[in-house]
Amino acid sequence: MDRARVYTAILREHFERNRQMAFVTGPRQVGKTWVSRSLGDAYFNWDNLDDRRILLRGPSALAEALGLDQLREQLPFAVLDELHKFAKWKTLIKGFFDTYGERAHLLVTGSSRMDIYRRGGDSLMGRYMLYRMHPWSVGECLRTEVPKGAIHAPAEVAAEDWDALWKHGGFPEPFLRRELRFTRRWRTLRQEQLFREDLREVASIRDLGSIEMLMQLLAEHSGQQLIYSNLATEIQVTVDTVRRWIDLLTRMHYGFVVRPWFANVTKALRKEPKWFLRDWSGVADDGAHAETFVACHLLKAVETWTDLGFGSFELRYLRDKQKREVDFLVVRDRKPWFLVEVKLSDTTLSPSLGHFQAQIGAPHAFQTVMNLPYVAADCFKKQRPTVVPARTLLSQLP
Repeated sequence: MDRARVYTAILREHFERNRQMAFVTGPRQVGKTWVSRSLGDAYFNWDNLDDRRILLRGPSALAEALGLDQLREQLPFAVLDELHKFAKWKTLIKGFFDTYGERAHLLVTGSSRMDIYRRGGDSLMGRYMLYRMHPWSVGECLRTEVPKGAIHAPAEVAAEDWDALWKHGGFPEPFLRRELRFTRRWRTLRQEQLFREDLREVASIRDLGSIEMLMQLLAEHSGQQLIYSNLATEIQVTVDTVRRWIDLLTRMHYGFVVRPWFANVTKALRKEPKWFLRDWSGVADDGAHAETFVACHLLKAVETWTDLGFGSFELRYLRDKQKREVDFLVVRDRKPWFLVEVKLSDTTLSPSLGHFQAQIGAPHAFQTVMNLPYVAADCFKKQRPTVVPARTLLSQLP
């Protein structure tokens, strides 16, 4: 990887300002290890037997390996990778932090599976801050410094970067290499690793064939509402099983769900979430590809803003029983902030934007069009529904 990432600056700032450990989670192959190793003085991977011997000996052995008794100009960085595979990983880092936390920086990374283990009974509360890493985005192509606020001034992304994001996705290897044959092979390999390694390791699922079929169906339905009963019928399992498996796949960052917003919406749909793949490059239909592309950018924005302490942000969508719909709603501190309707080329303003903006009182409503050229104007100065180029709107996000 030969391009700087925003997460390097974010994590460096974290340790300049905070005593807590940093936990870095995110999808497989999103760049967690590379970014972390670029910061760390010492790197320990549970899969390395030599490193494992040190970690099994406990906090004092880790402190000895870091040379904490030696005089240093700066506190040493230690990166612990894939540590969740150790059954007592929480006890290890809790003990290390409580004893040596003032003498070293500890950065704990792992595949998406770490986020699953983190959710159950958090004995580490108050000792760490979480950072969720995402693939490259338009904003990260433009800026790699720590965001100072939620919204940036618009800037024009290089045409080659925009094309690479669209064709190859934002995961570092295919995005930087930019070869279609490699991207296809990489995508297949990542899918196999997610299924054959990650899924088998974290879940006691006997019917792996059915969950693999579900993954295939979900790959074909990015940008669509999840009708659990239809999926259950398709793969011949119960609705509860489908719900449980989709929740697992979401926690493993195979994809994510966007739930409906219904406060102050007349006759709103309340139950059916929409599903999106994490890797938009594999979505065949152009319309679904565009919607997934924007969804991933918006998810990165809301999670980054939340992780950096700018507020509590959510990504939702709107739909009512009259089948009026807006693809996305960004919510800030439980208040609607801006609506986004995604189109490939259509510049005829969707009437649903104005309808829902009036109902929920969102300050901004955008129809973002993928094929429009960049315009050097601030989208967020517009209060009424406005057609905006995707290149402009997405440039203002992290």
